[in-house]
Amino acid sequence: MTSIYDFDATTLDGAPQSLAAYRGRVVLVVNVASRCSFTPQYAGLETLCQRYEPQGLSILGFPCNQFMRQEPGDADEIREFCSLHYNVTFPIFAKIDVNGPAAHPLYKYLKSARRGLLGTRAIKWNFTKFLIDRAGAVVKRYPPTARPERIEQDIARLIAAR
Repeated sequence: MTSIYDFDATTLDGAPQSLAAYRGRVVLVVNVASRCSFTPQYAGLETLCQRYEPQGLSILGFPCNQFMRQEPGDADEIREFCSLHYNVTFPIFAKIDVNGPAAHPLYKYLKSARRGLLGTRAIKWNFTKFLIDRAGAVVKRYPPTARPERIEQDIARLIAAR
């Protein structure tokens, strides 16, 4: 696999979605959760979406319940939470694992393309972010503590580099 376009994911509605649909766009992939201390980052992610989506940014949220069971809801509960609390308009996909033997193939690829702190592959917590360029290659990995506004310059730079 050479880009995120080689992968499929399942939407929150249960439909298969090829990530090739995002070809030519700058993509930010984030594992999300509703009951995490980083959950308020949804607001910053939505701000980035509103500001840069018309210029070519797509944010893709992947709920994950692997970290202290901070995403226990089903698809309807996740959708309702995102809508009511943060007015999320970017795509949220079906709940996945990001670590371990059942890790989604996309996350296996992302972790091998960009390692984390001290060269680790594992996702350490919710709201780890991967920035993908228009060719589908992983450019940068951000820890959960990296607030969306902190990575805005990197996104703007990639969008400008047509």
